[in-house]
Amino acid sequence: MSSAAVGARTRVGKYELGKTLGEGSFGKVKFATNVQTGDTVAIKILDKDQVLRHKMVELIKREISAMKLIKHPNAVQIYEVMASKTKIYIVLEFVDGGELFDKIVNHGRLKEDEARRYFQQLINAVDYCHSRGVYHRDLKPENLLLDSYGNLKVSDFGLSAFAPQTQDDGLLHTACGTPNYVAPEVLNDKGYDGAASDIWSCGVILFVLMAGYLPFDEPNLMALYKKIFKADFSFPSWFSSSAKKLIKRILDPNPHTRITLPQILEDVWFKKGYKPPYFEEGEVVSLDDVDAVFNDSEEHLVTEKKEKPEMMNAFALISRSQGAIAVPYLNSCSNPKYRKLGYRLILVT
Repeated sequence: MSSAAVGARTRVGKYELGKTLGEGSFGKVKFATNVQTGDTVAIKILDKDQVLRHKMVELIKREISAMKLIKHPNAVQIYEVMASKTKIYIVLEFVDGGELFDKIVNHGRLKEDEARRYFQQLINAVDYCHSRGVYHRDLKPENLLLDSYGNLKVSDFGLSAFAPQTQDDGLLHTACGTPNYVAPEVLNDKGYDGAASDIWSCGVILFVLMAGYLPFDEPNLMALYKKIFKADFSFPSWFSSSAKKLIKRILDPNPHTRITLPQILEDVWFKKGYKPPYFEEGEVVSLDDVDAVFNDSEEHLVTEKKEKPEMMNAFALISRSQGAIAVPYLNSCSNPKYRKLGYRLILVT
């Protein structure tokens, strides 16, 4: 039996790093395997110098803290945070079904029942986030992932805010998000309620799922904002009357009269086939390690090291390859109009 040398593998703590899933301005996301359990994960690797140079420390801390607080089946889970002298490692749930965005781009609009199922899961996740005092602020199909069972997972909490961040008026004041999905009150620079603005984004997402296109879409930003301020959009002919009624209540430009999450949960269209999420809350979440990764705490300090190649015979090679059949999802889209460049760490407009 002949033998072959397997290339050097990179280890970070108990994780063996695999192929790169995507790259961004401050680092990359890699597929990885927990060598102790065999579980697959995604590791977001950030360059410390880059984060410090661009004054992103508080933003990264906020993203990590938000994800640690959100333990819900419809949100991407964070497992742990580690650091070396030069890098930060955020170990995340590996979600292998791609983006909901690409499902729409590649296959067109969804049937009403399928759109409703995803919308129900989205509302479940957002409702839980709000109950934990977390507002996402960048909800859009690109930030909604699908697992291998077709379940929706909210991701990318890079722009999230916490209830304590509200000012004396009880409102948030940082305008952020993606223009086509952002609520009108976020744009007028007078403060906004994080819960109401997330609900608006959910309404735009529901419209996109069922229509296959955006309700507000203009090449000129000022023209786009005018349409958003007036909620100037029209429904396609195939929308059911009950779906139209719900979306109209969500895309209400007045945040004070806009439908609330408890009201959405009681809506006739929403409740059809609805299954409430069942999950255990788990133990009390500690945010101590969030600061620790930035102050070189020995407890969380790890070393990225390459292990020597090992000699393996053909049977061992076949055995190992069988454990790696599932190819990590790569962000590619056949339509060049929608093709995106890798993993987006953050998007602020």
